[in-house]
Amino acid sequence: MYKSFELLKKLYFVRTGGSKEELEAANIIKEECESLGVEAHLESFKVDGCDIKKASVKFLDPDMEIECAGVGMSSSTTEDGITGEFTYVNSQADVEIQDLEGKICLIHSKLVNQKMYRRIVEKKAIGLVLCTGSVYDDAENVDLDPYMYRERNYKYGKIPAVCIRMKDAEKILRAKPKKASIVLIQDELQNDSHNVVATIEGGKYKDEIIAFTAHYDSVSYSRGAYDNATGSTGIMQLLAYFKEHKPARTLKFIWCGSEEMGLLGSKAYVEAHKEELANYKLCINIDMIGVTIGFDIACCTSNNSLVNYIKYLGCEKGFPIAARQGVYSSDSTPFADAGVPALSFARIAPAGGAVIHSRKDVIDYLEEDNYYNSCDFIAAFSERMVESVVVPVEREIPNNMKEEIEYYFGRKERDF
Repeated sequence: MYKSFELLKKLYFVRTGGSKEELEAANIIKEECESLGVEAHLESFKVDGCDIKKASVKFLDPDMEIECAGVGMSSSTTEDGITGEFTYVNSQADVEIQDLEGKICLIHSKLVNQKMYRRIVEKKAIGLVLCTGSVYDDAENVDLDPYMYRERNYKYGKIPAVCIRMKDAEKILRAKPKKASIVLIQDELQNDSHNVVATIEGGKYKDEIIAFTAHYDSVSYSRGAYDNATGSTGIMQLLAYFKEHKPARTLKFIWCGSEEMGLLGSKAYVEAHKEELANYKLCINIDMIGVTIGFDIACCTSNNSLVNYIKYLGCEKGFPIAARQGVYSSDSTPFADAGVPALSFARIAPAGGAVIHSRKDVIDYLEEDNYYNSCDFIAAFSERMVESVVVPVEREIPNNMKEEIEYYFGRKERDF
């Protein structure tokens, strides 16, 4: 029996979107498909990138210089930088942002969603200092992740921004500096990212397509064992199974690049294949399985019939899984946005367990039995979808899910 966990070990390195390491990972996946007797190819697409040459932040009166990382695609300053009155924005409330013109703002990164960023730009702040992490972090074991703005933010305008640790933000706020100064020099780039695509042609219902997706990129500093080498190898496990068991429907296996940069690979695939999407009956995505401590979920962007089907199958198989309707932040969502019912399988680690988007996303917190248990359940579900006379999922996205997708992609804004 094919053991895809071994492939995970080959993908165990940092592979950020658009990098040469991501391309290396794509070729490893392609070669693995071909070793199993399935042809695969790469489909390229462009992604934004940046090369940060210099980033610094100082606070004045009292004077403090704090370690920082530049925020990509935010904006460059001159070599002399920008200086402005310092202020702390501690919430998204209107009263917090009425007097930002000409100021440099400290704000927690999780508060800066699309709507908040737009409002900060409109209020004419000249610089942002984002804080992230925990007050218990220190420089020896926690990296400063170099954030990069996405197009849905910087379309409103670009403000020079840096990121600091929460522990340093605490120190700054206690010192109550009057001013701040930011220097940020960066080159903006266009890089190539890639989707890896393999096809197993179906038999009786070969004109109908079921897609299997997983992203194979990681964030900076992270070897991405849990997020999402496990998903990438998980759909390889399915490919190996269906290569030996001829499917009734045609299967597309899509390893998506640059997911961590805003689902860019799956968006590119949906756009490039939009003429054939009418034939896609379902998208099955895997994003993060195999952790030692955790619980399995299925998030279905579809009618509730799919949720109920998975709950029933879990009871039949004796596999504990929490299924619900919702929008999962992964490569299933662009398919749902294009009208294809979609779901994501995951095994979620609780607070204090395995972490993602960090150098701590390591193979040590994965457990092979849990990994294969999740794979086996996903395979049992997938086989029913692939072999059924009629796919037991209505090919429509219900209105409540359409609305959630609008919110997710920032085309509609929620009230704070």
